[in-house]
Amino acid sequence: MNKQEIGKVILRGILGLIFFIHGLVKFQGGITNTAGYFDSLGVPGFLAYAVAVIELVGGIALILGLGTQVISLLFALIMVGAIITAKLPAGFLGNGQMAGYELDLALLAMSIFFIFASKSALSLDNKLFNSNK
Repeated sequence: MNKQEIGKVILRGILGLIFFIHGLVKFQGGITNTAGYFDSLGVPGFLAYAVAVIELVGGIALILGLGTQVISLLFALIMVGAIITAKLPAGFLGNGQMAGYELDLALLAMSIFFIFASKSALSLDNKLFNSNK
């Protein structure tokens, strides 16, 4: 086990946890409220359900290392959408009323890393789909 593998597991776990919590909060806070917020941004409200499910289920999958590249691609698309539709007008650090897009940009970069990274030795992807068996 090398340092890079340990780093991948930590980064994957934190990224998965952040998205899982965000998905959970969308449901706990009332997904219809989130759908309304999406509508107010000019984004179809039904996408709130898709985003919340991807964050919730994808977060768990990422923590386990299952479907890492696909989930990371979906997370990256969500982050690009969030930055463009909701966060860009507030600026990088925010405008005093709303947070900026600095966190979203960091989550986007982390997601992009996992799109291109090789399978981690400590992942279900590696255990289930390793062709070197």
